[in-house]
Amino acid sequence: MPSGKRARQQRQQAAAAAPPPVRSKGPRGVRARQASPRALAIAGGVVLAIVIAVVLGVVLSSRSGGSGGGGIVTQADMQDLPSTGSQNWAGSLPGAQEANNLFNGIPQNGLTLGDPKAPVTMEMFIDVQCPVCQAYEVASLPTIVKRYIQTGKVQLHLKPWAFLGPQSFTGRYGVIAAAQQNKGYEYAKVLYDNQGQEESGWLSGREMAIIAASVDGLDLAQWRDDVNSSGPPATASAVDSLAKQKNVHGTPTIFAGRTGGTLSNVQTPAELNAGNAPTLQDTERALNQLLAQS
Repeated sequence: MPSGKRARQQRQQAAAAAPPPVRSKGPRGVRARQASPRALAIAGGVVLAIVIAVVLGVVLSSRSGGSGGGGIVTQADMQDLPSTGSQNWAGSLPGAQEANNLFNGIPQNGLTLGDPKAPVTMEMFIDVQCPVCQAYEVASLPTIVKRYIQTGKVQLHLKPWAFLGPQSFTGRYGVIAAAQQNKGYEYAKVLYDNQGQEESGWLSGREMAIIAASVDGLDLAQWRDDVNSSGPPATASAVDSLAKQKNVHGTPTIFAGRTGGTLSNVQTPAELNAGNAPTLQDTERALNQLLAQS
């Protein structure tokens, strides 16, 4: 089984050999990743297949009287990993320290980050394999966290959606399982800081486990049990239903509004029609307008 360091080297070599993600030629830069109707239909079938597989795994595991070695993250995937995640672990991934420090001291409740009494709510749909989501998470989200969430002005609801491929569906279970220990945001940040080429097979069970091992205080045995349980598929299904209700067609998609009220897309209709991805400026403009209403 490759070490964390070796896994990183393999992932970086694969990413260097692959072509870069498609970017728009417009002045605003990258376009949001869009899901075609066919992709969404296929996605629904993938979700159903994964749910069935997870449920069967839980049933078979309970019949055998133990947690077993199978699942999305196997016992073999956990080899040589610490029992509790730490940024100081020898195989900790690049960016782990920054990810853990960014969210340190900010209240987390599942997939919600920030003061529950914050006057403004922000909602963000992401795909763990989406390179445009990675760009927003790495370049823009830290500013949002420091200026708005850490100061108690905004609470953030993370919505791990999936449409880019099979590992988008299984990979988001890692985020959801970490969120069950109130560590989902750290997990997502480490994941994006080390994201491989889309649909290259990089987000394996082993890589998911190494990401978990890089999150301070995460109980890895509990995390693995949660990944392989029926909990994440149920949460993912709720996210999928909300995405359909809100007519989400790509990632990242960001909504904001007064807490308890209606949330609207932070982008203007013209920006949405152009297919551009949301920027830090789009987000701050929307948040500042909402805060000015208080």
